[in-house]
Amino acid sequence: MNTAQMIDRLREEPRIRRNVTAWRTVPARPARHAPFPAGMHPRLREALARKGMANLYTHQAEAIERTLAGEHVCVVTPTASGKTLCYNAPVLNTLLANPNARALYLFPTKALSQDQLNELQGMVAGLEVDIGVYTFDGDTPASARKAIRQAGHIVVTNPDMLHTGILPHHTKWMRLFENLEYIVIDELHHYRGVFGSHLANVIRRLKRICAFYGSKPRFICCSATIRNPKEMAERITEAPVHLVDNNGAPAGERHFLMYNPPVVDRALGIRRSSVQEAAWLANQFLTRGIQSIVFARSRLRVEILTTYLKQAVRKQGKHGDLVRGYRGGYLPTERRAIEKGLRDGEIMTVVSTNALELGIDIGALDVCIMTGYPGNVASSWQQAGRAGRRHGVSLTILVASSAPLDQYMVNHPDYFFGQAPEAATVDPNNLIIVSGHMKCAAFELPFQDGEAFGLDPASTGEVLSYLEEQRILRHVGGKWHWSADAYPAEDVSLRTAAPGNVVILDTSDNGRVIGEVDLFSAPVEVHQNAIYLHQSRQYTIDRLDLPDRKAYARPVDVDYYTDAQIKADIKVIDAFASAPEGAATKLHGEVSVTWLPSIYKKIKFGTHENVGWGEIDLPETTMHTAAYWLEFPMDTAQTLGLQQQDLAGALSGLANALRHTAPVHVMCDPRDIRAFSMLRSPFSDLPSVFLYETYPGGVGASTKLYEHHGALVEAAMALAQDCPCDAGCPSCTGPVLETGAHGKSGALGLARMALDGAGRVTEPA
Repeated sequence: MNTAQMIDRLREEPRIRRNVTAWRTVPARPARHAPFPAGMHPRLREALARKGMANLYTHQAEAIERTLAGEHVCVVTPTASGKTLCYNAPVLNTLLANPNARALYLFPTKALSQDQLNELQGMVAGLEVDIGVYTFDGDTPASARKAIRQAGHIVVTNPDMLHTGILPHHTKWMRLFENLEYIVIDELHHYRGVFGSHLANVIRRLKRICAFYGSKPRFICCSATIRNPKEMAERITEAPVHLVDNNGAPAGERHFLMYNPPVVDRALGIRRSSVQEAAWLANQFLTRGIQSIVFARSRLRVEILTTYLKQAVRKQGKHGDLVRGYRGGYLPTERRAIEKGLRDGEIMTVVSTNALELGIDIGALDVCIMTGYPGNVASSWQQAGRAGRRHGVSLTILVASSAPLDQYMVNHPDYFFGQAPEAATVDPNNLIIVSGHMKCAAFELPFQDGEAFGLDPASTGEVLSYLEEQRILRHVGGKWHWSADAYPAEDVSLRTAAPGNVVILDTSDNGRVIGEVDLFSAPVEVHQNAIYLHQSRQYTIDRLDLPDRKAYARPVDVDYYTDAQIKADIKVIDAFASAPEGAATKLHGEVSVTWLPSIYKKIKFGTHENVGWGEIDLPETTMHTAAYWLEFPMDTAQTLGLQQQDLAGALSGLANALRHTAPVHVMCDPRDIRAFSMLRSPFSDLPSVFLYETYPGGVGASTKLYEHHGALVEAAMALAQDCPCDAGCPSCTGPVLETGAHGKSGALGLARMALDGAGRVTEPA
């Protein structure tokens, strides 16, 4: 059965139809072509013609022409639209004319670097010229590194390796920096939040070293569709950028379904598990030989779904390896084998986190199933783009969970389909981030008096003076020199709030490494007695050694998995801005958050019942970060007609609704923002609701929430009002057991107070 026939079958399937809240069809799109730009080298044109490219797509022609004219360029088109040629063509064109030229390619992951390297080497082979193309990352042998530094015309790497392995050793890379013509930044949309803020500072250091060696490279950025690609590219490169978004690539017909699992308990607002529904749907395609990708929101869900689907395929008498999981934490060789299996058709279903949202070549799949809303419109379309050929029909199904954000989207399909992708947020001048990179920059080259590093010269000087007080720098002869013994880049992690990863060791197999997890997530995912899942295999964690960055595991066979709970406390350090909103006040500022993993739940496979719990014995962690919050008057309970004890539940209900709708207005992962409510805040002694960022110093999300206050509160109200529950549930303001009988109505009253001041609660009839 092919995909088109399966779509017709789904239209007639009652179980599908009654749960579909929207079925949209995006018609096929024909290709639009343009001729090769006049400046393209004849040999390059001939090589492309031999590959069947008599002309270019419109966006390719524009990007190549603008780049060859000396402009910085940002190309924004959907998945599988041929963006790679937009940077490969001008780079190879320049190398054909000037064999001494150099280019640096940055990809967010090593997997993507390896994938793009293969395509680039194929193009170079077609040119029949001596152009050295090499990857330089943590897997590059020491014996090859010297040759790459000398002979690498195109060096393919990632921001982490540029940060720790190239910039601090720039004297060994003189040939690259003296002749650097191009810097390619692919998957630009991936660099939002803390990762993007770090990358912007790495680029500042890179440009500083290029200036020292007398080069001035051009930037070529590529991105999936986001609302502010030009702004994003200019924030990261700090240079004017020409936007290319005139997509000329063809696309086949695409069907997009919004699927809401049936309600199993209306009073509590509980629906059938999205994981179970996604597994059932994926199995429909698996049994009919239709290749599909299933996205899940977390590593844990990937492993649960992989377990369910492997069990299903084995019941059919087929090999379990037709289904594979794919996520961060798998070893590189394992991920490469999975990618090859998908391209070759040996794997029929892959279950992945957003690791496969990026443009890694996994062939052309037919179906995409999203287990839960990915968190933003941009990621939703990026994941949907992994299914579908340029000619032919594809299908995407978004299976909503009971989470409030999922329910908001699946019950407001017109909002989703009519909404432009969100704006990506980066804050390169986050003080913690910028000061860390100033240490790295000073190690690389001394700072001159009056030099600016992102900040203005005066502010840069203040940070340098502080570093001198800490005996990290030394000011001599109008320059700031590095004077500490430590190697600063090793202490600055680009991707997490804490440096380094925790490796997971199988004690039953001579300490074999089976995976890894970032240090920030380790207390939640690999605490003592946690069940760690890897390719559906279960391990119990016997010991977590945070100082040594190791978790010791052994295989077990149990019928449950674990889910950790976190307790938090919050203190306001400083309010940067405040303004009245209705009867409330909105604020933005710096807070101190203390959090502690307290207990874990044991959740049974299949039924997802809670079958037990245990305590987590780990030290608490304190973090300074940015927050947006609301303060309500002292007499709020009387205004709403509530008892004082009911106000706490109403505040908690509003916090839940705001947290779950916040990613609609800020392009971030829902886990990047947490909520906290207080009946009496120690800062103001007033009832308060906080939304705080989960990264030290914040990366700009709370500022945007402050600016979008009205739209944010209205979305939270719509979420609660449209929910069919009576008094609150996990899909809107939170379970009644947590927020009380007046949690939902009280939250709506608070929301009205924060908009127009009229907040009295009207109880449902």
